[in-house]
Amino acid sequence: MNQTVLILDFGGQYAQLIARRVRESNVFSLVVPSSITVSEIKKINPIGLILSGGPHSVYDNNAPDIQKDLLKLNIPILAICYGMQLIAKKEGTEVLRAEKREYGRTLVLVDNSSPLFSDMEKAQEVLMSHGDQVKQIPKGFVRIAYSENCPIAALEDRERKIYAIQFHPEVKDTKNGKLILRRFLYEICKASGDYTMKGYINNEIAKIRERVKDGKVLLALSGGVDSSVAAVLIAKAIPNRLYCVFVDHGFMRKNEPEEIKAYFSSQPINFVGVDAVERFGEALKGVSDPEAKRKIIGKMFIEVFAEEAKKLGNIEYLAQGTIYPDVVESGTGKAALIKSHHNVGGLPEDIKFIGIVEPLRGLFKDEVRKIGRILGVEKRIVNRQPFPGPGLAIRIIGEPTKEKLSLLKEADYIFREELQKAKIRSDQYFAVLTGNQSVGVKGDSRSYEYTVALRAVKTSDFMTCEYTRIPFKVLTKVSNRITNEVSGVNRVVYDITSKPPATIEWE
Repeated sequence: MNQTVLILDFGGQYAQLIARRVRESNVFSLVVPSSITVSEIKKINPIGLILSGGPHSVYDNNAPDIQKDLLKLNIPILAICYGMQLIAKKEGTEVLRAEKREYGRTLVLVDNSSPLFSDMEKAQEVLMSHGDQVKQIPKGFVRIAYSENCPIAALEDRERKIYAIQFHPEVKDTKNGKLILRRFLYEICKASGDYTMKGYINNEIAKIRERVKDGKVLLALSGGVDSSVAAVLIAKAIPNRLYCVFVDHGFMRKNEPEEIKAYFSSQPINFVGVDAVERFGEALKGVSDPEAKRKIIGKMFIEVFAEEAKKLGNIEYLAQGTIYPDVVESGTGKAALIKSHHNVGGLPEDIKFIGIVEPLRGLFKDEVRKIGRILGVEKRIVNRQPFPGPGLAIRIIGEPTKEKLSLLKEADYIFREELQKAKIRSDQYFAVLTGNQSVGVKGDSRSYEYTVALRAVKTSDFMTCEYTRIPFKVLTKVSNRITNEVSGVNRVVYDITSKPPATIEWE
């Protein structure tokens, strides 16, 4: 059992990013609802607690809270932003609206005699994002950081090992953020750093064997990195009892179904290919709402898998390549729903499987890639950029008709081909067929055709991202090719929005 740090989630989307940063330091982290009880925490026996930020004021009605006895557990605590304000309130100190709110990069001065900031420069650039602030130093605490507009930017009670900071160490805009977290983990929590991907693989193999026993598993195989790595991991745990079903729903990228079938048919697994193009297309006729499209596709996936399981006989478990960001964005605890994922939310009541096997559910994308490399998955599969389960159906704004699908497949293929030729480094890139049509000129004639949006991003964890700075020369070539080669498109735009405020996908 790994040493564990619990991240108490107060509804901020950064809670999962905190978890990722902790794992980067080789310490296992687990995100739990802020409502977790003291007795539940004792059962887990963590070496440390991190209280996340959140969108609320501590004085809001129904604002997330903690049991006061949590501060008496003698477990090191790091409270961030909202977490800091909550602890101050619990300790009898006022939290008020700041005279001047702080959003963005801010210079703070720290006390580097504190274990949290030891051996660091006194002046540091951090990311602030708060409208409230602590007005007085609680009894038993001392101030260990301040900024021009935030007189109390960090606190410590060294005796009780409680530390609180107003800024966000989990984001890259905080220069020493990772180091601050390491100080908390190793200097204050005394972590041993026992969390590794090799250890994770061994633990998951043991869990799969214990749960499945002599049963058979049916895996939803998309050919992407997540389901591919899940397939190899499960096959290692239960050789010859894994059946990988690839459903061609008609919304894959150009040439992908053929490539997936060719690769996995040659692998030592029980591969089953299902052509469901007409079935999915029929189900999505007249459907424009993105959430409706996702749910219809998700429901149909389950139906097809159940049918294939019945044909194969005695398949007890359904496996999926679900990863942590899928779960996060589908809404957990008090965190907001961003978008539902077809592989999140559990099984319908009438499903014929005993349960679900999801060996990657607790991992971030880069962790999945690391596991894939350790397991020997081919480089071109491990490094394949993410592709949503519903495929191009949610990259077509509005109803995903055959005509629109044909346009998007060609435009997307051109964009990916030109970026590869130009050797542009980007973690994910694709085209979107917007619902907008506009006036244009082709030849000597007026055209009224679709607009294609291009999206390319750089990210390490897919929880946040920045757009890729593609040279104008490359973008011009892509635009010229799409408008000339793809009938029905007369305008191309490039999306330069980061995440947040946007998501990587448009729908």
